[in-house]
Amino acid sequence: MYRYNGVLVYESHDDDGILEIVERDGVRSLHFGTFPRQSSMSLSEPDKLELEYVRAMTSWFLFKDNLDDEALIIGLGGGSLTKHLLYHFPDCRLKVIEYRHSVVKIARSHFGLPLDARLKIIVDDGGTYLRQRADTSQERYSVLIVDAFDHEGMAESICNKDFFDACKSVLKNDGLLVINLWGGTGNPLFQQVALWLGQVFGWKILFLPVQGRGNIIGLAFNHAVPIYSMKALREHALALEQRFGIEFTTFLKDIKKHNSSTINQLITP
Repeated sequence: MYRYNGVLVYESHDDDGILEIVERDGVRSLHFGTFPRQSSMSLSEPDKLELEYVRAMTSWFLFKDNLDDEALIIGLGGGSLTKHLLYHFPDCRLKVIEYRHSVVKIARSHFGLPLDARLKIIVDDGGTYLRQRADTSQERYSVLIVDAFDHEGMAESICNKDFFDACKSVLKNDGLLVINLWGGTGNPLFQQVALWLGQVFGWKILFLPVQGRGNIIGLAFNHAVPIYSMKALREHALALEQRFGIEFTTFLKDIKKHNSSTINQLITP
């Protein structure tokens, strides 16, 4: 059976709707009943980050040399980014909050998400989970990654300022938040989230539009992050590009291009 211009290889339903796995041109993708892909994996290179926006979500590597402690991820999907971090950072410990148990099962059965002692998955609403632990988990995580979309858009529980206050609370003083946003700079929801991020993080924020896509990756930095040198970042981007095979030099150019009003708070020429 064909669907979304590919071959439907798996279909199931849960209380939140349909889950479909479609293969096309050697790429396996997860869909939630609509054409947009929630996650994709190359069958010949399963460890490669297939989707442009997922690669862009690694842009935080520019600002941290390593991940040797805890990170929190809200939204699992097929687990591409989770697998990537586990593979490249052997000392990391990851906690992933995923709303749908069915998604966790599919990530393991069809997208190669490993059983790993460094990985803990909790089935819960990400926004609720974080707000409930904002006090007991203060300054716990070096990185917080948010990619919480369903078939209708950004999950409702993370669309409020209280959520971003909780994000700041659980981050270490030099921690950073990475969030996948949608709709472009003229989108009212994007503008509202950008305002919340600026208010909560003292305008230490950067945005990376994903070339050719509607995604924009937001980066928000806690108060104790250092001031970065653009020269050092360029050298670091080249080294990262050679190590990971990801377009970090392009990310840095686009960050410089699209953040004229906030970049001076974080990066010197």
